[in-house]
Amino acid sequence: MIRTLFKAATLALASLALSLPAVAQGFIRDAEIEAILREYTDPILEAAGLIPEDVGLYIIGDPSLNAFVAGGQRIHLHTGLIIRTETPGQLKGVIAHETGHISGAHGARRAADFARSARSGYLSIGLGIIALAAGAPELGAALIANSQQLTALSFFTHTRAQESSADQAAVTFLERTGESPAGIVEFFEEFRYQEVLSQARRFEYFRTHPLASDRIRALRQRAEETGLMDVPPSDRAVAQMEIMHAKLIGFLEPPNAVYQRYPESDKSEPARYARAISALQSVDLGKAISEIDALLEIDPENPYYHELKGQILFEFGKIEESVEPNRRAVELAPDQPLLMISYARSMIARGEEGDVEEGETLLRRSIIAEPENAFAWSELAKALDKQGRRSEAQLATAERSFHIGDVVSANSFAQRAMQGLDKGTPLMRRAQDIAAVTDVRLEENRRYYRRR
Repeated sequence: MIRTLFKAATLALASLALSLPAVAQGFIRDAEIEAILREYTDPILEAAGLIPEDVGLYIIGDPSLNAFVAGGQRIHLHTGLIIRTETPGQLKGVIAHETGHISGAHGARRAADFARSARSGYLSIGLGIIALAAGAPELGAALIANSQQLTALSFFTHTRAQESSADQAAVTFLERTGESPAGIVEFFEEFRYQEVLSQARRFEYFRTHPLASDRIRALRQRAEETGLMDVPPSDRAVAQMEIMHAKLIGFLEPPNAVYQRYPESDKSEPARYARAISALQSVDLGKAISEIDALLEIDPENPYYHELKGQILFEFGKIEESVEPNRRAVELAPDQPLLMISYARSMIARGEEGDVEEGETLLRRSIIAEPENAFAWSELAKALDKQGRRSEAQLATAERSFHIGDVVSANSFAQRAMQGLDKGTPLMRRAQDIAAVTDVRLEENRRYYRRR
């Protein structure tokens, strides 16, 4: 089930010579797509000598062609990139390139590079001020106006070196996994060529990943040296990419775009998947159920088909009927926390004897796997409140607020929870911790309270 979560995130990016401020990003969660991307990514991380569990993988709901590393070992992929890449090799190539930035510690070095580059800009400003004071206003104005350009040119000297290094590292990682590096070469050549042809099609990826023809030549030469250029992608990888495309297009594109790409005459699984999802978005229950039932006849052991059926039924108000497909999804994929959350939600909403308690158990299991999952905390608060455990429900709400960056609400609910929790217990200590770090007296929190 695709969910979009909005959270403030400081992105360590350089766009031209400017560092982007904190912005609200729509993080998309979907168990199936995340599992596929992990299958694509983890071998590359291991080839780079990294521990996959230590590297975060985030999907951002944005149609632009972009990917970046920010916040340490965190790879961010825009949905536009996933949809626009045509082969598994192209997407894996981009992931390998971003892995090269992590293994090369480029994020930490980029801030220092920018600070060094800024010196030339400051010098230009200083000389401009001197020129103004000396009675040369035109020269002074020109020096000050050019300061940002000088900073950018100096910074891009470092950026280009890091991008070339990440290219070479990407090919090495792909070679170690036995993957063809043809995809990364195709990606850079094809999309960069389109961008050069039309200024109106400026891809975000190439603003933060500046390309040059000699860099592409070096990349192709290194890729050809591996002897793996003609190795085809596995049938599994191709099928997985088709599923990701279908799912994202079904959820994110309007119905006419979905049916243009996946007409009724197309009876393939990806096409039926996209149409089922589009019907859900269009509030067409009959069409959504007919398409998902057709998929379940083809592959009754697919947990994500059961998950989608459960979502369809739940969102159309058929709570009782949604429980079984969600239960079956968890049975088929017992280690997927997002599936546990969907099943728990159905049971808590149904509310038959034992449902709420079992829902709580599932939610606590999912939170162990994903302690920052705000939706899981929200559902846990409902389960606890239905059981009359009001203070614990308030603490769960404080957790939910804390993890979405709502400092004021987190503090308020933590304070309320503390009034009913037993002293010295782990729950009381957690409530005290949240209250302490969200205290209005802390300088970093005051701006949040001022907004309220």
